[in-house]
Amino acid sequence: MKELLLITPPFTQLNTPYPATAYIKGFLNTKGISAFQMDLGIEVILELFSKDGLRQIFASNLQLPTSNSERISSLQNDYIKTIDAVMTFLQGKNPSLARQICSGNFLPEASRFAQLDDMEWAFGTMGMQDKAKHLATLYLEDLSDFIVECVDENFGFSRYAERLGRSANSFDKLYTHLSNQPTYIDQITLRILHQKIEAVQPRLICFSVPFPGNLYSAFRCAQFIKKHFPTIKIAMGGGFPNTELRDLKDARVFEFFDFITLDDGELPIELLYNEVCHTEGSRGALKEKNLEFKRTLVLQNNEVTYINNATQPDYKQSEVGTPDYSDLLLDKYISVIEIANPMHSLWSDGRWNKLTMAHGCYWGKCTFCDISLDYIKLYEPIAAKTLVDRMETLIAQTGENGFHFVDEAAPPTLMREVALEIIRRKLVVSWWTNIRFEKSFTADLCLLLKASGCIAVSGGLEVASDRLLELIQKGVTVEQVAQVAANFTESGIMVHAYLMYGYPTQTIQETIDSLEMVRQLFELCVLQSGFWHQFAMTAHSPVGMFPDEFGVIPELKPITFANNDIDFKDKTGINHDQFSFGLKKSLFNFMHGIGFDFPLQEWFDFKIPKTKIHPDFIANSLYDGKVDRIKSSAKIVWIGGKPITNSFNTYKKGVTYEKMKLTFHNATVTFDVLLDQDKGDWLLAILEKIAITESNSIHSLSQLKTDFETHFEDFELFWYSKSILKLRENGLLVF
Repeated sequence: MKELLLITPPFTQLNTPYPATAYIKGFLNTKGISAFQMDLGIEVILELFSKDGLRQIFASNLQLPTSNSERISSLQNDYIKTIDAVMTFLQGKNPSLARQICSGNFLPEASRFAQLDDMEWAFGTMGMQDKAKHLATLYLEDLSDFIVECVDENFGFSRYAERLGRSANSFDKLYTHLSNQPTYIDQITLRILHQKIEAVQPRLICFSVPFPGNLYSAFRCAQFIKKHFPTIKIAMGGGFPNTELRDLKDARVFEFFDFITLDDGELPIELLYNEVCHTEGSRGALKEKNLEFKRTLVLQNNEVTYINNATQPDYKQSEVGTPDYSDLLLDKYISVIEIANPMHSLWSDGRWNKLTMAHGCYWGKCTFCDISLDYIKLYEPIAAKTLVDRMETLIAQTGENGFHFVDEAAPPTLMREVALEIIRRKLVVSWWTNIRFEKSFTADLCLLLKASGCIAVSGGLEVASDRLLELIQKGVTVEQVAQVAANFTESGIMVHAYLMYGYPTQTIQETIDSLEMVRQLFELCVLQSGFWHQFAMTAHSPVGMFPDEFGVIPELKPITFANNDIDFKDKTGINHDQFSFGLKKSLFNFMHGIGFDFPLQEWFDFKIPKTKIHPDFIANSLYDGKVDRIKSSAKIVWIGGKPITNSFNTYKKGVTYEKMKLTFHNATVTFDVLLDQDKGDWLLAILEKIAITESNSIHSLSQLKTDFETHFEDFELFWYSKSILKLRENGLLVF
């Protein structure tokens, strides 16, 4: 028995848990509050995509509206035979199946496999395990198409009935849908939920609803609980209510939920626990007087009421504890590969422990972003030692050493400190995060991040136009993005760019010029992955709050339920929708290394203007950014090993010279440095001092210069010598 049950409703991710409930459970642990968590989505998927699950689907009296559904139905025995083996393989438990999957006659194939004619060339860059994952993903997507066509039109692997939650200014459509009989997917969901409630016997159930695609299932589950477990109180929090339900007015929502909490959930849930679970008398009853809540919506006198009367401040990030992934079926998640792009696959392939380096965004200025809301505007970094402590705790708990830092934008200085701490502790981890393309990401800093286990970064290039980047207040230029992305790429860290089209006042010429910039970035291998999305105006962004300043005309509607996405008209009158297919098709090809020599017109079935961007614009930007500018306050570290030394004498014109050869071995190369004996001795001592260890402090370049000049003359001549330049190329980092 647990007092709280934390639930992520279907569906979010197949490969790893969405972290919200793990964060909350970690906090509740610090308060001694017992809680159980579950990812209802993965449990439904596992039951649906099993022999018994498919048998039940195919045994139903289904209509087969397309030739594709007819084919899948006719191959039902092949699907039932192979499904358990495929799911086990995607869980990483049956790697030998890869050979059978890749043989070409093991998996039944329907319409999704038609993509293979276009993608066969990509398999040459994929290992057998990845190729098999990709084929198994197509197999599951075929089954998903069948379910959508024949069983439940709202099904989706990472969302369910999303259309009911997206831009739902009124609750009417969702409320009506909830009066219908539960769907087949609902039946599975509610059966699993019923079993879990019976086992856990909670007093309070908290649903974390991150996206519109989780909303319907959360309401359907709450409806079920109200009917069958009426004494249990139900709360909803998470990304969707935080952004969409701040203006909620419809009292009918509280037929399903007792509480809706906004923004950081730790203190609101603690106060709910105090009210619900510490009430004398009937279990789950709620005190009617002296309610003390934090950012909580309740129903009082049949009106939606916002209560924020708790005087206690929110907990600092250092106080919320380490996320706790216990209870979750960590060995049951499945890794899928939708396209043959290693950076793009990170979101769906592999299980990642999720952590946050800093609450909020240190920049907090982008005009398309919800910078007025607490999850963006309240910036609070976490100490590097605390972060790495949490990493070690999670490695011990989950057995996984992969980390996804889910920051809005990870701060470069904190990334540096985390990298240093990881190296000091000699941890072997792989990690990736979201960044801004700050100029502080120098080549040497990127090498340090790589040495600590950073494998990838994603960042917003948005619109590759300096005029629009300034309007967005992005704080970067296209040239800067190119230089920073090149630094990451050259260090061995993959780079994904978020790309935007249709930003207010964007012209057709700017859209085409932006595509040309993106083409050049991929052609020069500065970017490895990207994703185009069309600009959406949100209620809590500067564009949404001050539309006149951005040349847009909002189409406002009465708000009684969700309020986030706002329909609008751009005063330019341009139909940006027409660019969607061409932008995405070109990017798909660029990500696979082809199509660079095609004229941009090739990607569109309507006339576009010629680009005005010089064909060598990005190449020239990279060349111009190569200037080595190092401040005397810059930090200096050595990430290489201890060299083998050999002292010897040379003779020239009767004069004896004492020399030292230092031979360095790193993971990939061996190289020698030849110095005078005294300078060799000094360098050995310095490399030991600036190595990243528990006992060493970090030195600055000015300290190094001062130390050198107590023994020798002309530090600059020594610093720019061939010997030091060779060390700079192999682990002597300055940032």
